[in-house]
Amino acid sequence: MLYLSELLIQHHELESFAQLEELVRKRAREGERFFRMDVRPTFKDTPENWEDRLEAAFT
Repeated sequence: MLYLSELLIQHHELESFAQLEELVRKRAREGERFFRMDVRPTFKDTPENWEDRLEAAFT
């Protein structure tokens, strides 16, 4: 199971929501089967529909 909080802790180099979206896509391609959004990303460019966008990136 892929947790959003773990991604954010492991990847301090992320500077934008767009970078986070790409990382989620990459991890999904690597075979992660489940994704849990247990925290809200705190990037300045995090959109209101961030959950939908990350879910779409994962699928």
